[in-house]
Amino acid sequence: MADTLTITDNRTGKQYEVPVTDGTIKAIDLRQIKVDDDDFGLMTYDPAFTNTASCRSAITYIDGDKGILEYRGYPIEQLAEKSTYLEVAYLLVFGELPTAAQLAEWIDGVTTHTLLHENIKHLMRGFRYDAHPMGVFLSTVGALSTFYPDAKKVHDPAIRLSHIKKLIAKTPTIAAYAYRHSTGRFYVYPDNNLSFAGNFLNMLFKMTEAKYEVNPVLERALDILFILHADHEQNCGTNAMRAIGSSEVDPYSAMAGAAAALYGPLHGGANEAVLTMLRQIGNKANVPDFIKKVKAGEGRLMGFGHRVYKSYDPRAKIIKKTAYEVFDVTGTSPLLDLALELERIALEDEYFVKRKLYPNVDFYSGLIYEALGFAPEMFTVLFAIPRTAGWVAQWDELHRDADQKIARPRQIYTGHRTRDYVAMDKRQ
Repeated sequence: MADTLTITDNRTGKQYEVPVTDGTIKAIDLRQIKVDDDDFGLMTYDPAFTNTASCRSAITYIDGDKGILEYRGYPIEQLAEKSTYLEVAYLLVFGELPTAAQLAEWIDGVTTHTLLHENIKHLMRGFRYDAHPMGVFLSTVGALSTFYPDAKKVHDPAIRLSHIKKLIAKTPTIAAYAYRHSTGRFYVYPDNNLSFAGNFLNMLFKMTEAKYEVNPVLERALDILFILHADHEQNCGTNAMRAIGSSEVDPYSAMAGAAAALYGPLHGGANEAVLTMLRQIGNKANVPDFIKKVKAGEGRLMGFGHRVYKSYDPRAKIIKKTAYEVFDVTGTSPLLDLALELERIALEDEYFVKRKLYPNVDFYSGLIYEALGFAPEMFTVLFAIPRTAGWVAQWDELHRDADQKIARPRQIYTGHRTRDYVAMDKRQ
């Protein structure tokens, strides 16, 4: 016998049997519950989708209570230790880890597209010198749609794949150009003999030397950060990618919207907020006082807690270890000791433990980015580069799902009903 939910409508006394599948009911099944024939039917009200599944997805699995994050079934800890970002991108897009031959072909297919059309550079030069790199990034990604008119053929799997490769390849170049523009430096062309992360560092920091020497520790640290940020289920940016993509627009336009969602301080800007908080605290001696203020509602503990995770964010554990490796090369940040002390006290305090407020991915990532030489304005761009793989995988999955239609949520109307127009001379 199929699982069902019996609903009794106390307004009418009628009972309804609603099928339960995968622990969910279809919202449309509630429409049959009416007071009379003129009634529209029952709807659900769920601001911010806190308990609504908008799609079926086989890409990322999260168990927030147990601190589990898996890409296509593979634990994030194993991927961060053993894999590379481009291999993880292949996994997200195709669903399986590649063979050596498949990975070589994939890397070659992505690397071929790292160059940008020269007109893109002219476009980016039009921004003010102090334009925020994330604003430059998302604007340029959207502009790419005008360079690839065939990208609108979203029902063709081969064309979708070609633009998936282009987006993964070109986002580091756009990001690097945005950074160089903000610092007034000349643009550096991609070096396709380097790794994905190594080439990005080259485009960011190369000056007049003939060949940029990539530090392998920093290169690997950046690759790990890219792996950890590659996808994270149906977050705000991914939801935007899917919602915009459901209109069958090209992936560049959809991703510009996803990046715009990430631009917001509640989504992609949290690691910058952590650094601001640590600087405001100043030194370890001020930590107990700061904790006391947070508990009194006079401040926020940035980098702690998560909408999904109710235990220690598994990505935060990996980033914490990576931070030490980076600081061995760059020198320790004075903010690291402060962060460690803040974490120690918070994890021992019943107030935070009871509320399941544990460090999330943003708590240590900003410290690493700063140690690598990035200004805080670049942090969200650094988030967007790896998240591209997740966004395009989700976008591709959307177009393979027969259940998906153009996104069109319902509303509860709270305004006036039919009113007669009032002439100007009679308005109060």
